[in-house]
Formats: sequence, structure tokens, C-alpha cells
Amino acid sequence: MKPAANKKVAAKEASHKEQSSEIAELKSLIEFLKKHEVAEFDLNRGDLKVRLKFVQPEASPLSGQSIAELARLMSPVAAAPVAAVPHAAPAAAPAAAPVAPAAEPDADLHILKSPIVGTFYESPSPGASAFVVAGDKVQKGQVICIVEAMKLMNEIEADATGEIVKRLVANGQPVEFGQPLFAIRAV
Repeated sequence: MKPAANKKVAAKEASHKEQSSEIAELKSLIEFLKKHEVAEFDLNRGDLKVRLKFVQPEASPLSGQSIAELARLMSPVAAAPVAAVPHAAPAAAPAAAPVAPAAEPDADLHILKSPIVGTFYESPSPGASAFVVAGDKVQKGQVICIVEAMKLMNEIEADATGEIVKRLVANGQPVEFGQPLFAIRAV
């Protein structure tokens, strides 16, 4: 019985060494992909399937936006007039309180809302220039962003002709149905 037990121990050790080398190989692959800023990677090798998706550096301000939104939600005074401000750059949130009268000129802005739940992307691919930036003129039907839902890239078109005043969400940010994406001044 001892020889059989030794074979089982040897088989377990070989299996453990094989798993350790696969894990080390996977770790080095992840480091390589991060170093070269690869956004997504699929690996299919036999029965092993690995899918890696990395958060892009542009999405890092989300933590500040989350804090700003939490502050807005905790403040009962700022509920209605500042609804779109937490989705702007984090630095804009503190400035919103003293500039309450400035909210009235924004009353003529058309708000483009997300038609679906997904992830907001400002450009057709990582590293490409944004579809639109503040100050750009857009036509009704012009693609202005992408919302990814269930691995499908859905082109979101402007529903009004005008000038982009501001983008209300960060690149790579999850968005809800009906969430404001852009403020457009009609022309």
C-alpha cells in the first residue's frame, strides 16, 4: 500500500506544480497586459478560458464622483436643483452651492438621457478621440457616445440639434436608464 500512497502523493505534487506554473504564467500575462494598457483580453487554451477586462485610467475619477454623489444624497437641501451636477467633474460639486442663481441659465438646456442601462464610453475605442466635447455643434441623429450593454456597443445619437454644453458622466462610468449624459443648448 505504501507504493500506491507514494504515487498519489507524487501525482498531487505534480498537479500542484502544474497549477502553480499556470498561475505564475497568468500573473505575468496580467502584468504584461497592464503595462501595455490593454483594455480587454480573451484566452482560450483547451478547456481553460480566461477573460480579463481592465478599468481604463480615464475612469479613475469615479471615486471622487461617487463621494460627490453620496454627499448630494445625504444633503436634503441640494436634492432638486443640483441633480445633474454630481455627474460632472468632482471639482464642480463644491462650486454648485454658492452659484445657485447660475442654475437658471441652464433651464434652456436639453438633457440627453441614456436610453439603456450600461457603461458610458465617449469614444469608439480606447485611445481614440471623443465623439463630442463641450462646445461641439451636433445635429439630431449624430452619434455622440456609446453605451455598452451586455457586450453590445450601442451608439447613442443626439436627439436635438445644438451645442454640447457639458458631459454629465465620466468615461467608463456605469449609467442607468434615464440618467442624464449630456446637456445640449438648442440652436
